[in-house]
Amino acid sequence: MQEVLNQLKELSNNLYWTWNNDFLALMEEINKDFWKWSSKNPVKFFEAIDKQYLFDVIEKNNLRYKIYNLYRDYRKYLKSQDTYFEKKYYKTDKPEICYLSAEYGLTKSLKFYSGGLGTLSGDHLKSASDLGIPLVAVGLAYSHGYFRQIITEDNKQSELFELSDFNSMPMKLVLDEEYRPRKISIDLPGRKLYAQIWELNVGRIKLYLLDTFVDENTVDDKRITDILYGGDIEKRILQEILLGIGGMRVLETLGIEPKAFHINEGHSAFLTFERIKNKINADGISFVKAKDICYYSNIFTTHTPVPAGIDIFPRWMVEKYLGAYASEELKVDFNTLFNEGSNLYGQSQGDYFNMAYLAINNSNFINGVSKLHGEISRKMWKLPESRSQIDSITNGVHTKTYLSWVSEKIYSKNFGKDWIDVDNIWQKISELPDEELWNLRNQNRKKLVEFVRGRIIDKVKLLHESEEQIAEAKKLLDENALTIGFARRFATYKRGTLILRDIERLQKLLEDKNRKIQLIFSGKAHPKDEGGKHFISEILKFARTNGFKKNIVFLDNYDMEVAKRLVSGCDVWLNNPRRPLEASGTSGMKTIANGGLNFSILDGWWVEGYAENTGWKINSLENEAGYSDDQINEFESKSLYDTLENRIIPMFFERNESGIPVKWVNMIRGSISKLAPVFNTGRMVKEYHEKFYSKVK
Repeated sequence: MQEVLNQLKELSNNLYWTWNNDFLALMEEINKDFWKWSSKNPVKFFEAIDKQYLFDVIEKNNLRYKIYNLYRDYRKYLKSQDTYFEKKYYKTDKPEICYLSAEYGLTKSLKFYSGGLGTLSGDHLKSASDLGIPLVAVGLAYSHGYFRQIITEDNKQSELFELSDFNSMPMKLVLDEEYRPRKISIDLPGRKLYAQIWELNVGRIKLYLLDTFVDENTVDDKRITDILYGGDIEKRILQEILLGIGGMRVLETLGIEPKAFHINEGHSAFLTFERIKNKINADGISFVKAKDICYYSNIFTTHTPVPAGIDIFPRWMVEKYLGAYASEELKVDFNTLFNEGSNLYGQSQGDYFNMAYLAINNSNFINGVSKLHGEISRKMWKLPESRSQIDSITNGVHTKTYLSWVSEKIYSKNFGKDWIDVDNIWQKISELPDEELWNLRNQNRKKLVEFVRGRIIDKVKLLHESEEQIAEAKKLLDENALTIGFARRFATYKRGTLILRDIERLQKLLEDKNRKIQLIFSGKAHPKDEGGKHFISEILKFARTNGFKKNIVFLDNYDMEVAKRLVSGCDVWLNNPRRPLEASGTSGMKTIANGGLNFSILDGWWVEGYAENTGWKINSLENEAGYSDDQINEFESKSLYDTLENRIIPMFFERNESGIPVKWVNMIRGSISKLAPVFNTGRMVKEYHEKFYSKVK
């Protein structure tokens, strides 16, 4: 039995389990309540569970064979030489690409992410692992991460920052030969900043995270890595110095020598200075020559289509923290360093330092995250023809991370355990019989309704509410109703309340007893975003004051678990950002393999994904320049209602003699066959490798 326990512990310490539904199902089978208590963290689960109880459950439920199969498949995955990279290129045990990001969304219990950028980064690592790409990643280990969202009785969001215990998570401190934590240091005004290094295994990929909560640091410096996107602008520059300069020093400390460096958003762009410094010291050359050499192996991915979304720091602050670095390390005056982030081919930021400028000035390869975003970025930055231009690589999602247990079981039953590796698999899945695809949707929707009810019941019990309210929660939603989901970061440009614009029209749809529809919302607003918080309040107030408690739900504390439940259970995924502010968006991609359909503004990725048989569009005004925000919102909300009333709802409820909505199922076929093979990080990471990584010598 000890061998079984060792296998479970080994499985727990590699985040491979985050995209393995059989492992997640096993944890529930051992003890569903204890699994929930652990925040779905298997390391904490196995540390705390009574070992005799565990052994008894394994014997009673005959789980040894399941555990053995899981472990065997995991070891086979790690050792496989049949990867994309090894088959197309060569075998190597050394990382050749370094990927840097301020956040990583890997699983619910690792609170190192806030939204789409983080989940994109996490999915990038997972697909790099699947493809065998020789990549290493660097980020920051936030002790309090992003906040837990609490909705108060007056319908307002409040934030609770919870301390994470890294020692009970699937991560370990990097130690030296004498078992002491290995640390990097950075000179700051009047002191040194120290950081220890945590290692996480994401399949075949190593992710290293820096943590400043060490004895050598002052109280304020310990708090540099406490909260993701927390604090003021001065704390932000310290986090970004740590991520960029410190990230490079992690690689040196560990003896890792990548040939290419992928700067995912501008947060880590200070890495470019550290690379230049190293080249100056190694070759005894000037700043200009070192910059020119390093330039050709830097890759910059931008994720925002508006200048206001980029980190910008005042001159005095950059000089405070990097003035001595310029003269002592880079051997140049401060103006030379500052110019890298204040001037972009004649575009000037004056006395401000722009992290995107720094990244662009020092990166040969630059890309936006959708075709439309690439076009907008080229117009925004207008780079001279004498240098490389801004390309585009459309984002994707790691399909198996967001695939429900229901969906995967249906696919496994029809195409075998290794179904995802079957040639032309998405076309074959789309060709499943109507009954099979409709059963997939009904089961996924039923599981979502059960999940929502369970979440609300848990909340009611926690607040010691009445039995009457528990009984009410058990009747929430309808497992046969058309279920529309809207869940994402509650930034104002995403317009979470657009569907509430015409209350009378919406009420009429919600009151139709013959064609029942229901809405599920979820998402967090940044603690300082009062507009986003107001949107959340508006949704809650509408649901509670218009008698729609049963068919409008706002799930608080949106995280990766809630996301997976929603993208698998919702029939329609609603997205209505203000065009063209959605650089890409990925939430809607996650619903595709689960048989959900997208209904969106033609912005970001949906410009590429939309067709008559893949989903629906919300029309926009041809030329928005002459219209006010209110006029644009009015036009687009009208298109939203018209499409719901005239196309989406009738199609869902038009059934044949077997009770199947044939036209709806055909729409699912079109979505799966055309979109699933394209909008995934397997395709995306291959593109990064073939366009950029492999071009660096």
